[in-house]
Amino acid sequence: MEEKDKPTLVVIAGPTAVGKSRLAIELAKRIDGEIISCDSAQVYRGLNIGSAKVRPDEMDGVRHHLLDVVDPASRFTVAEYQKLARAAILDVHSRGSVPILVGGTGLWIRAVVRGYEFPEEIDQIQMRTHIAEIAQRYGWEALRRVLRMVDPESYRKIALSDRRRISRALEVWWASGRRLARSPGDSPYRVSYWVVFRPVAQVHARIAERTRSMLDQGLRQEVAHLLLDHSVPKTAQSMTAIGYRETVDWYYGRLSDDELERLIVRHSEQLAKRQMTWFRSETDAHWLDLATYGESKAVVAIERSVRQWSASR
Repeated sequence: MEEKDKPTLVVIAGPTAVGKSRLAIELAKRIDGEIISCDSAQVYRGLNIGSAKVRPDEMDGVRHHLLDVVDPASRFTVAEYQKLARAAILDVHSRGSVPILVGGTGLWIRAVVRGYEFPEEIDQIQMRTHIAEIAQRYGWEALRRVLRMVDPESYRKIALSDRRRISRALEVWWASGRRLARSPGDSPYRVSYWVVFRPVAQVHARIAERTRSMLDQGLRQEVAHLLLDHSVPKTAQSMTAIGYRETVDWYYGRLSDDELERLIVRHSEQLAKRQMTWFRSETDAHWLDLATYGESKAVVAIERSVRQWSASR
């Protein structure tokens, strides 16, 4: 497909707590946009407070997609997200609006923007169990050495601590003989990619403030409700999200109130650092410092760029 014929896609990315959601809503109001959430916690129903999910009264009339689309007890993959995001982008375009992909889950954004190709999903429960048994017997480092032989790129990119992705890469290889999804080349979209950020000290202050607010709003009760009333297993993928995994430990008496808040803050700060490292590898992205520009000027700058860029088609 020629570049001029590709659908338009605006991306607003950045670290946790930087202020992406509010900025994207203001931008959407200016360019007749609709927001497609790209957040690995906000896709789950019932994960509201701890995921900082935008409430209906905060959307200011802007249509949002891919919030509350997955049962919290279910497993959800990047391939499944990509499929839903593609459908949402086409849906927004069909109504003459501009899709705005917003979030901090870098791999999901990349899978959409670069059009990753994924092998067809198969029943991998038995294989996943087998991999876990190998890890228990020989250790995850041994499995990672296997990954180095069959998929060197995944070996370089996946940390030893990221056991879920190590397992996933090996599942794909042993099930299909293919390596973990890679970009096939050019993007299927005409992308305007923006990364918004703030100085580290500001991000940390915003994380601390947001964490206190989440706890005051009832994060503990939200997690208890999911575990008790909805029978979500404590080991569910949704419960590994930052804010939820720590609160699960608090629920089972492994953390005090002070430790809970301190750990959520620390893990959120670590996440923000990883996100910034990831987005620095996105060579086509434009960067905006919200501490320098301010939200209003940043919105105007993005709007102006998007309109000029669209007019050049």
